[in-house]
Amino acid sequence: MKAIQITEHGGPDVLKLADVPAPSPNPDQVLVKVAYAGVNYIDTYYREGIYHSELPFTPGLEGCGEVVEDPSGTIAPGTVVAWDSAPGSYAEYVCVDRGRLVAVPDTIDPHVAATMLLQGITAHYLLYGVRDTQQGDSLLITAGAGGVGLLLTQLAAAQGATVYSVVSTDEKEQLAFDAGATEVFRYSDDLAEMVRRRNGGRGVDVVYDGVGKDTFTESLEAVRPRGLVCLFGAASGPVDPIDPQVLNTHGSSFLTRPSIGAYTATDDEFRMRAQAVVRAVDDGALTLRVQEPYALADAAQAHKDLQGRRTTGSIVLKVAD
Repeated sequence: MKAIQITEHGGPDVLKLADVPAPSPNPDQVLVKVAYAGVNYIDTYYREGIYHSELPFTPGLEGCGEVVEDPSGTIAPGTVVAWDSAPGSYAEYVCVDRGRLVAVPDTIDPHVAATMLLQGITAHYLLYGVRDTQQGDSLLITAGAGGVGLLLTQLAAAQGATVYSVVSTDEKEQLAFDAGATEVFRYSDDLAEMVRRRNGGRGVDVVYDGVGKDTFTESLEAVRPRGLVCLFGAASGPVDPIDPQVLNTHGSSFLTRPSIGAYTATDDEFRMRAQAVVRAVDDGALTLRVQEPYALADAAQAHKDLQGRRTTGSIVLKVAD
């Protein structure tokens, strides 16, 4: 089968199209023919070696496709499913744990389904796992026009929260407003001061920082005393180590670095969050902006565009013709 293979860690150009053997499912898995594979920032961490994976390997965790084989006979061949935690998804076929997939309604396009779970579940656990977002809360979201940022904004605004979004261009500013942002800011050295000024002179209740190194200092400055800084990504690079005393000097702030694995630790929790996302997408409460799909062979360009902040919303690879 055709797949993207990584034989050495490095930049996007290590993503190579190759012929590799098709996988075989174990008794707890199903074999799926991949239609579209989601491209997410976590894929770049594996590519660069920040997250460990034994070389050589096929990247990708998320996608949508049709079931080819279920050894247990539980899921019928041809059933359209989506998943968010199947290593090797940048390929024509992938094995997915049976407890970690969801059926896709006919009303959701496959290219949308391919990218709804990882980012959608991330937005869900950030708002309803890391903390319980309430009406009237104030939030600051960096990378506000990214895939997770736009979903976070939609869900938080629907909950009645005040959402401050941070973006880099006029186009992204409009996307953030369209998603429900209250105010939209540009990245700057006085970001925290501007946010405080707009928020009645006080810091926000929580900062959701998906950028990392370049924004972390401003994130700490922007949160209120005893507020929460939630570092959920590192688009600009990992944050330098800090002395915990820094949290004291910012008013006994809380800091967390959550992961989707910890907030979908059981199959039941995965299903709860995944089904909430599918329902929200299906009834129109959650709108995913998905760019024109890249060909599987163009995975390297997809990574370059993602890391170069030239994308908005979600991106996918078209695998099946």
